[in-house]
Parts: sequence; structure tokens; C-alpha cells
Amino acid sequence: MKSLKVRDMKTQLTNKQRAGRINWETTITMIVFHVGAVAALFMFTWTALIVSLVILWVAGSLGIGMGYHRLLTHRGYKTPKWVEYVLTVCATLTLESGPIQWVTTHRIHHAHTDVPADPHSPRDGTWWAHVGWILTGTAQKHDRATVERYSPDLLRDRFQVWISRWYFLPLVSLGVALLVFGGWSVFLWGIFLRTVVGLHATWLVNSATHMWGTRRFETTDDSTNNLLIALMTFGEGWHNNHHAHPRAARHGLTWYEIDVNWWGIRTLQLLGLAKSVKLVNASGQRAGGRGGKLEGVLRKAA
Repeated sequence: MKSLKVRDMKTQLTNKQRAGRINWETTITMIVFHVGAVAALFMFTWTALIVSLVILWVAGSLGIGMGYHRLLTHRGYKTPKWVEYVLTVCATLTLESGPIQWVTTHRIHHAHTDVPADPHSPRDGTWWAHVGWILTGTAQKHDRATVERYSPDLLRDRFQVWISRWYFLPLVSLGVALLVFGGWSVFLWGIFLRTVVGLHATWLVNSATHMWGTRRFETTDDSTNNLLIALMTFGEGWHNNHHAHPRAARHGLTWYEIDVNWWGIRTLQLLGLAKSVKLVNASGQRAGGRGGKLEGVLRKAA
């Protein structure tokens, strides 16, 4: 226990030390994508809009919500490996880093929500929580020791290790295809504008849902449920529900809490491609299977 506290102190110190250092590679990439997003607005076509919305759903819902978040990070359900890998590739289209770094960041967030070791708490400032931690913080650049502590399950998977190293290749391949077959308008909308919209939607979960919204459960953190952000992120905005019951595969716990990501998981379940689905009801009572090794990892991380 003492060694874990020492590591947490080192993590906090590292965050503070890097808070003033600009991650130039990330910052330049963000500038380029935002410029491309603005340029896309001057090249509107209905085809470009439809294509970008479809890719937004594939990357944001199938990828981030169902893949990186509810499957890889929390293991809220199980799938055949090929399904897991497809969802992982979909998530790389968001440009939110590879699965190992993404999962590590999010597990740290849950282990230290809204306390100094949290990578992106609004208690350290709204700008920091939204994007500052990406531009000048540790962002998705955890060292080997941190990854081994928080994501040992992914390190044992060769594909996840490989795609974490080359996570930008699917987006580059998609960009080439859109440019060749759709032209500049489809390329700018499907890659630049769509990516920027998706990034800010995810970042709003980190920032806004820890600042504004309602609370069904009394958690020790500042998490809230926010309808607007839930609509923007296919269900990830029911953040208080999620923090109260992190392993639950369904975040929208009532009929009016729209949760597109849960609809996707439920579809996989009906097709026989999702099993051991963890669920709770609106009162927080468990309805799904019990936890396993991941809960042990998270307990050690806390």
C-alpha cells in the first residue's frame, strides 16, 4: 500500500512538472485538424455531411463508447476477440490515441476521480479538463510502469500492443480512400471536421459532465448526468450513472436516458456476440454478471 501511495505522489508530481510543457506534436496536430475543420465548412455537400455522420457514429459509438470505454476499459461485457479488434480499430479513427494509452488514462481517472492524480479534473481548471491536459499535460503518454500497473490485460494482447503503436494508420487509410473516392469535400468533412467534433464531444465528458448536470447517485466525485453531452457522445454523458457503477454496460438507466452505445451492445448480445453483460437498474441494483480480474486491477490502482 505504501508503494502505491509513493507512485501516486510521483504521478501527481509528473503532472505538475509537465503542466507547463507544450506537447508540440499533439498541439500542431490539433491546430492542423482545427484549421481543416474550418476549411470544411466552406466545402459543404450533402454527401460529405452524410459520410461524416456515419463515420462519427462508427468511430464515436462503435469505437470509443462500445470499444475503448465499456469493453476494453471496464470490461462491462465480453465479445469474441475479432469483435473486440473491430471495435478497437473503429476507435482509432477518433485520433484519441491507441487503446493502451486511452484505457490507462481512463482507469487512472476512475481510480483518482477529481483528486490531484486525476489526469483531467475541472477542479484543476475548466480549460485544463477540456483540452489543456492534452496540450501541456501527461496526456496519452504514460510510461511503461504506469501502463503495467493500470492496463496489464491489454499488454498481454499482441494485437492491442501493435495497434497502440500504429493507431494512426486506420485514419490515414480512411483519409486516402475518402479523398480518392469522394473528393476534397468528403475528405475534409469525413476526416478533419468529423474528428474535431468527436474530440470535443469526448473532452466535454471530461470537463462539462464534472461541472453541470444532475446527479442520481451520491458519489464522492463531481460527476453529473448531462442530456446534451449524452446525445453528442451516444450515451457517455450519463456520467454520474457511470461513475456510480463503472462496470455497467448500460449508462442510460431509464427510458428517457438515451444511450445509443447500449443499443449497440444490446444488438451484439441479441446476435450472440456479447456475453456476460454487466447491468444495474435505476436504483443501482445489479442485474448482470459479477466482476473478475479487472476489478482487482482497479482496486490495486485505487
